[in-house]
Amino acid sequence: MTQQEAYSDLVQSLKPEDILKTFPDVAPITTTNLDPRPTSKESADDKQLFDGQDAEQIRLMEEVCIVVDWNDTPVGAGSKKTCHLMTNINRGLLHRAFSVFLFDENNRLLLQKRADEKITFANMWTNTCCSHPLAIPSELGSSSLDEISDLTFSMPGAKNAARRKLEHELGIPVDAIPLEKYKFLTRIHYASPSTGPWGEHEVDYIFIVKANVPLDININEIGDSRYVSVTELKEMFKDESLVFTPWFKLICENYLFKWWDDLDNVEQYQDDKITHLL
Repeated sequence: MTQQEAYSDLVQSLKPEDILKTFPDVAPITTTNLDPRPTSKESADDKQLFDGQDAEQIRLMEEVCIVVDWNDTPVGAGSKKTCHLMTNINRGLLHRAFSVFLFDENNRLLLQKRADEKITFANMWTNTCCSHPLAIPSELGSSSLDEISDLTFSMPGAKNAARRKLEHELGIPVDAIPLEKYKFLTRIHYASPSTGPWGEHEVDYIFIVKANVPLDININEIGDSRYVSVTELKEMFKDESLVFTPWFKLICENYLFKWWDDLDNVEQYQDDKITHLL
């Protein structure tokens, strides 16, 4: 058995009660008034983890992510810090995420280069916006515990998160893109280390958007941005001086160029199943 296969088996084996027992900083989802267990008290470990990091990015590490199991069923609420520590990821901790690929009317894809201030995957080129739904009813998709495991509800919740972060990172007003323009295509499950103690382990909801939008870049989030054609992106991949996020490369290798060829009919590629790319 390979290391990847062993890790996949570990994550798949974790039941909700196992996750909550293994990760005491994850609060069980038992109420719609969701808050993470206290993690804001600065400890010696925090000082070491965040030494030299940007104050705003440190603050954002207290946001509350949705902890899920192998099947993307919400189990608990954990801080962004808790969810992105490799010590937790190596033991199987998994959370929900989203990725937006925004194209203009000329079918050019908007890319961003993550700012130097970012704690994870800094200075890497990636898709338009990638972040995490919060463990709140509007981004879980429902205030009913019976509904939040259903893609019918979780997908609109991820859309709400995408609108919030497009405004936060790129200054795109929430009402600039109607919700129906966010075309959900699939979910991918992947894991990847970043630098130092950090990494990613996510079930990532993928959205395609086609719209011309105003931009007001948040320089604490984004160091550079550009619209690219298919040809230009492929040339960027050939440039060894450029570094790309692992999820962006995975999506490009497995999906993006096929979708890009037929953006006006992209719904034909929708797949409700989770693709596990561990």
